[in-house]
Amino acid sequence: MVMDVKFESLAEVEALQKLASHADLPVYLASQDEALRVDARTFLGLFSVDFSKPVKVITDSMYVIRRLEQAARSQENHAG
Repeated sequence: MVMDVKFESLAEVEALQKLASHADLPVYLASQDEALRVDARTFLGLFSVDFSKPVKVITDSMYVIRRLEQAARSQENHAG
């Protein structure tokens, strides 16, 4: 599954890195054109990603997908 996600802070990126480290399946981050793809578990790899734009989160882990959906709903509730 591919989800477009806009990270607003370094804390959100760090939370994804920790989530990916505990996931049952691989988690990758990719640029919108998919020219860049990095393993979300590697903090150093995340430094090559441009987080000023939405990125693609690519995973088959239902655990990660559910957590990202919960976080998105929580952000919507706090913004609204």
